Amino acid sequence: MNAMTKTLPATMAAVLLTGHGGPEKLIYRTDVKVPAPASDEVLVKVTACGMNNTDVWVRQGAYGTEEDAAAVSTWRRQGNTLTFPRIQGTDTVGHVVAVGEGISPDRIGERVMVDFSIYNRDDDSLADIDYMGHGRDGGYAEYQTVPAQNAHVVDTEMSDVELATFCCAYLTGEQMLERAGLKAGERVLVTGASGGVGSGIVQLARARGAIPYAVVGKGKEQAVLDIGAEAVITRGAADLPRAVAEATGGQPIDVVADLVGGAIFNDLLRILRPEGRYTTAGAIAGPVVRLDLRTMYLKQLQLHGSSQGTRGDFRRIVGYIEAKKIRPLVGGVYKLSDFHRAQADFVAKDFVGKLVVVPDAVAERSA
Repeated sequence: MNAMTKTLPATMAAVLLTGHGGPEKLIYRTDVKVPAPASDEVLVKVTACGMNNTDVWVRQGAYGTEEDAAAVSTWRRQGNTLTFPRIQGTDTVGHVVAVGEGISPDRIGERVMVDFSIYNRDDDSLADIDYMGHGRDGGYAEYQTVPAQNAHVVDTEMSDVELATFCCAYLTGEQMLERAGLKAGERVLVTGASGGVGSGIVQLARARGAIPYAVVGKGKEQAVLDIGAEAVITRGAADLPRAVAEATGGQPIDVVADLVGGAIFNDLLRILRPEGRYTTAGAIAGPVVRLDLRTMYLKQLQLHGSSQGTRGDFRRIVGYIEAKKIRPLVGGVYKLSDFHRAQADFVAKDFVGKLVVVPDAVAERSA
């Protein structure tokens, strides 16, 4: 461990997930031991960490199993790596303050955005993927250790809070579009488009030269138009296929990027053109859906499940940020000690973009 570590505190503030259940399972403590980096790791002093649906679903144990959709279960289907207590939080931004023995001390002082994925393979397969905040501790804390290769310097003038809006949401969105093979000139319908992943997909589609149409909650239409949606359809339309056809002027939808699921699932397949592609990475309106297989096979549709992304996806996200092709959408900022309110507001979904948590000392300096 680098000598810089000697100047660091022994304990830190962090939010600990102590088990599956309600918000009472999240405990804010100020006596958590500061982690020490392993030989191939760096220690990051956290300045901001974005919030995600996965945090809530893992706390609730809401992922079910292949045998029982209602079973209390965590995120991985390939074998559980979650142990309690666990510090959640995927979208870490901060500064390197110490390094492991195998890492150059020249990295100390770098401002980094953390690729939260735990890559258990050397190739681009995501069959055995895991993530920080699940398989190891994440960024809802003052300090976090990460593999040095996952800590990326990003050449941008964005603030730490702004930079913390990208990682999980945009990595997830980029892989969804990769799996669906979205090309320039194609039309993509995005559900849940005011949330972190959805608003990211709208911008990522534009970065590819594609044309995004968005389904959003009432009152959020203009915000999503402002980030690049060609047109918006207000959630709850009595006839969703007709509303989409009106929005597109009767032009076909090539790809549906769905984060909602639930009752609209079969309508989304109806909306797709023949040989269209459906891709999903979430189901905030319900994970168990009705599928008419005749719609799927007679229209020769492709259905893709997606979660997280590859190293290459992450590098493209960094490139988009540096080229100013995507921009942050901050829906709110909260102190770490106010985490319960932050997550309650997150669940209420009365915002556009991403909510971000910052350590109390960072919040006080910004006040």
